[in-house]
Amino acid sequence: MSLTIFWQYDVKPDAVEQFERIYGSVGDWAELFGRAPGYLGTELHRDVATPRRYIVLDRWRSAAAFEKFRAQFNSEYAALDRACTVLSERELPLGTYEQLENY
Repeated sequence: MSLTIFWQYDVKPDAVEQFERIYGSVGDWAELFGRAPGYLGTELHRDVATPRRYIVLDRWRSAAAFEKFRAQFNSEYAALDRACTVLSERELPLGTYEQLENY
């Protein structure tokens, strides 16, 4: 059963290109996540009505795979998270969801 973590960001006007590069499917976050087994990919979506609002989906094979990643790469995760705080006006965790099978 796979796991998807959803985040919403309101990006600063002067940081849009950098944000898209760092949070995109081959960006810095995806590169860090990709160092761990169980990472399935990242999707970056831009709001049509509010172009500086983004949703990021990080997909993992399981909650255990994500927890293992966080334990192993906690300092790298925290450093990248700190470096990225200047890019957005708001960061909102929207939830962590398991994909249901057979529905």
